[in-house]
Amino acid sequence: MQVARTIDAVRRCVAAARGAGKCVGLVPTMGALHVGHVSLIDAAVAHCDFVVVSIFVNPTQFGPNEDLAKYPRPFEKDVALCEESGADVVFAPSPEEMYGGGGVTWVTVEKLTAPLCGRSRPTHFRGVTTVCTKLFNIVGPDVAFFGQKDAQQAIVIKRMVADLNMPLEIVVCPTVREADGLAVSSRNRYLSERERRDATALYRSLETCREMIEGGAKDAGEIRAAMVAVLEEVPALAIEYVSLVDAETLEEAEQVAGHVLVAVAARLGPARLIDNIRIQAPALH
Repeated sequence: MQVARTIDAVRRCVAAARGAGKCVGLVPTMGALHVGHVSLIDAAVAHCDFVVVSIFVNPTQFGPNEDLAKYPRPFEKDVALCEESGADVVFAPSPEEMYGGGGVTWVTVEKLTAPLCGRSRPTHFRGVTTVCTKLFNIVGPDVAFFGQKDAQQAIVIKRMVADLNMPLEIVVCPTVREADGLAVSSRNRYLSERERRDATALYRSLETCREMIEGGAKDAGEIRAAMVAVLEEVPALAIEYVSLVDAETLEEAEQVAGHVLVAVAARLGPARLIDNIRIQAPALH
């Protein structure tokens, strides 16, 4: 496995693979890799002949007072994990390599970036869509792999690729969970042992929603209130949002029907945690 630090270097690697007729997969990450990332690399290795994993803590998707400076960067461990998982190249550029003296061009997806996480992180998705566009242009993958845990991000990226006629496929892989249901995340390492136990309230609230819908509940406000009640059982948890939205438009649902994304976000100690499930609910009559 090779480690490419520059755009030219990774392009040379990909050009050689393309010359050999290989299908190229890309797994974009910010490092601090865990079993969720490994599941994406596994999917890429199964789907493609040549796999690039990018490791880049993207400064443009962090807002003021967020955790850019302290975001974990165990680079050597990450590289070893990529190699064990069957990746062919790790692309690990510096911010200067990616942005030069500071870019003046942004890629912005409207509407889909305003609700949910966009309310508290108004510049976040602009940074995500811009860096993903750059990565797609640099690597030129046939397929790129994202996780369902970051559901809004995946929806935004898929829409951007479709709207801009980018010649690649976006594959969204299932959320990987711990045995107690907690979604695996790089930011879980910020949590104390007690906070780690408390964090399972997010998944319990989502399961409450699932059970209510399976039991015939239709009123989104009623379901949301029940989810909030579960989260409020943990006093240390500061709820940011609890939302039931259309899984394509991200518009808030009043009545639950069709393809619904149920998403929660909360702060616990030093960590901001997100989780979601997708539910196919019966149509309204």
